Amino acid sequence: RPATSAAYSHNNNMTIEALLLILIVCGAAVLFVHPFASPPVDDDFPPLADSSDISYFFANYDLVGLHWALTNIFARSARNPSVSKELPQELVARGGGVSYTSEYKLKHDLAQAKYLVNYFKSSNEPERAAYFESKVIPAYESVLANIPPLNKLEKTKGLYAFTKEDYSHGIVDIYNKGLFMISADELDPNWRQYGLLNKQLNFDTIQQQWFGENVHSENEEMSADASSPLPGVIVIDNLLDQRTLSLIRDLLLKNTWWYQTKTPLEFGKYVGSYIDDGLHDPILLELAKELHEKMPRIMSGHYLKYMWAYKYDSEWESGINLHADEAAVNVNIWLSMEGADLQEDDFGGGLIVYTAKPKDSWDFKSYNTNTEFVRKELLEPSNFANITVKHQPNRCVMFDSALFHQTDKYRFKKGYENGRINLTLLFGEMRKETSTEARTGPGEL
Repeated sequence: RPATSAAYSHNNNMTIEALLLILIVCGAAVLFVHPFASPPVDDDFPPLADSSDISYFFANYDLVGLHWALTNIFARSARNPSVSKELPQELVARGGGVSYTSEYKLKHDLAQAKYLVNYFKSSNEPERAAYFESKVIPAYESVLANIPPLNKLEKTKGLYAFTKEDYSHGIVDIYNKGLFMISADELDPNWRQYGLLNKQLNFDTIQQQWFGENVHSENEEMSADASSPLPGVIVIDNLLDQRTLSLIRDLLLKNTWWYQTKTPLEFGKYVGSYIDDGLHDPILLELAKELHEKMPRIMSGHYLKYMWAYKYDSEWESGINLHADEAAVNVNIWLSMEGADLQEDDFGGGLIVYTAKPKDSWDFKSYNTNTEFVRKELLEPSNFANITVKHQPNRCVMFDSALFHQTDKYRFKKGYENGRINLTLLFGEMRKETSTEARTGPGEL
């Protein structure tokens, strides 16, 4: 199994094994569920988990230990309104800081706050409804009124730094905080009693298609719901059981774990949530395990490395730019509401996967931040060969994570519940191109 991660060393050289001993003795994790929780008293945890920590626990399917570690780190972080602590610089650098925002990010947070007020009132939680109505919503609205148009924020690429006036409205107490956290166990205590994946799918045949093996499935559901345009890229429709789909959607709509904003003038308009910063509900970890178990040939030696979810601004039409992800297998699942995608011509709303891979000698950070170089040196010689997959709710696109890809243009209905949402799980380490062979020929699904 993977070596113990150095990230779990503290002042007393605490290791993962020591943390697991604490778990066994205590018998329970610290749960962070609402803004009035008391802060944890001990500090024997690193400020942030990394991919090797995640893989360490996942290698033995120790989901209890993984959830325990991630939850305790999160509860001791600045996301907890009861904790006075600086955020790790890594979270700030990737857009999750607390001293700046963007207009679209704050609009998202405001829309979510209003959605939660309705939820609290319908579930007979007047105290929480009153808190959001009296504290959260007025602060968001006041700060939003101070944000200038995008063309006035060119120097910061669309980011807005909070002013003294903004702080006077109490924004520092609520922005990018875990104001409301609810678990799948609370929403549906019985979710563990049923499988998370569609029972009609034939994962043996899916794996054969992944490897380009000639197969003829007798399973009609499989034939209708999965296809592989080329080895290493496969599209699976109706991946999740409908109960699973509904429950995960609920979590993504209700939990205030959307802390990342992108620079809109550079990368577009979408908010992000990450496994090491709140997005680690047990049902999401169990989903990773079931995918891993169902496809042992594809996943062999590839443990869960990272996970994120993105929600896209419906007033925009472009998502994530050209890039590759540093992993072996990329599992991308669309969780948007049925009917939210306007399905207009020239707006597929899905994913464009290019068939060229980075050269083995290329430095990941360099080529992943230099899209012009990638286009000229890699994609252009292959005639921009790609597979374009249209968006569809509960559709999964699974592919070799070294392949360059980008979000296709999209058009979705306005409204908080109608946004384009994707969940991405990364497994294993990247395998780059080691030969000069180029796969050509565009396709569409």
